[in-house]
Amino acid sequence: MTDGSMQKVIDTIEDPYANIDIMRFLRDMYPGYFTLTMATGIISVGTSLLEMRSISMMMYVLALLSWAGLFGAYTWRLLRFPRVVFDDLMNPRKTFSFFAFVAATNVVGLLFFNHGHEYLAALCWAVAFLAWAALLYCTFSVLTFLHGERNINIVDGGWLIAIVGTQSLVLLGLKLVDLTGAYAAFAMLGIYMLWWLGLFLYGVFVTLFCYRLFFLEMSLDDYSPLMWVIMGAAAISANASSTLDMSDPVIFVLSEIHPVVDGVALLTWTLATWWIPLLVVIGIWKHLVRRVPLRYDPRQWSIVFPLGMYTVATIQLSLAAEFEPMHEISHVVVWIAILVWCFLIAGLATRFINWIALVRAQGAWRF
Repeated sequence: MTDGSMQKVIDTIEDPYANIDIMRFLRDMYPGYFTLTMATGIISVGTSLLEMRSISMMMYVLALLSWAGLFGAYTWRLLRFPRVVFDDLMNPRKTFSFFAFVAATNVVGLLFFNHGHEYLAALCWAVAFLAWAALLYCTFSVLTFLHGERNINIVDGGWLIAIVGTQSLVLLGLKLVDLTGAYAAFAMLGIYMLWWLGLFLYGVFVTLFCYRLFFLEMSLDDYSPLMWVIMGAAAISANASSTLDMSDPVIFVLSEIHPVVDGVALLTWTLATWWIPLLVVIGIWKHLVRRVPLRYDPRQWSIVFPLGMYTVATIQLSLAAEFEPMHEISHVVVWIAILVWCFLIAGLATRFINWIALVRAQGAWRF
């Protein structure tokens, strides 16, 4: 046996998943891959509002398929590698990525509602809320008890997926208020509570992130696509605020704070708009100035969702403010979101094809 062959045997013994196979992919799967469903689904919502029906229907079908496929994959991962999933959940750098499931499920619920499946939408909201409640206290318990580093360098844009998940409950919940009947007042009060909580968390997390970004040293890898979630969290907060403004508050005390809701809608949309040029400049600096190669990365789906959500938020704000010229912005941004989505799908397909070829070459089809 040659030295090279002996080394391969040793490597395989040390790492039972050393071959490029399904089990290794499953074990190392990015915890926030549901951002793919979020991105696809919100483009469907945005193109529907812009009466681009063919694209909207295609994205609707793909969003449902991606959610089902990812749910199956993550369930398999949990059953096959429970310790790895637990370690990801207990890792302050990864734990907030799990909120992508909450947001993706609510986006699917919005799609179901828009296509007349109200009770499936309600089921999505219930599942998302239970997952959100469990994750909310799990993630903050991790920060409280398991944050061994005790420094701000673990904060990144991915943390704000928690805000996206929270505000997605608001958006879908507002669609379902009429289904609650006599309990509509309680439902609306709960929705406003979720809205306020989302705004509070945004204020906390974006303050911590900005302090790190502007005043502490960061590596090139720290300038990741997850930074776009900061813009997406502001955009979904603007969308939630505008939708609240156009909804029946049901009880008098909530109608009294509508001027506040109006102001928050404009403020959060302004913040989302302000972030876009800065994030583009950071991307140019990283890939053109510092020459970091631009390759497919599952975290890049966190770019598409904010762009799609900004499209929807702009439409909703233009309706709430009764200012039609704002509507034109969405026609531009939605095509940017679609273009980036196409590039990422091409990258995902290329990686999948290459992966299949390597697996077949190695004869490593292991389940």
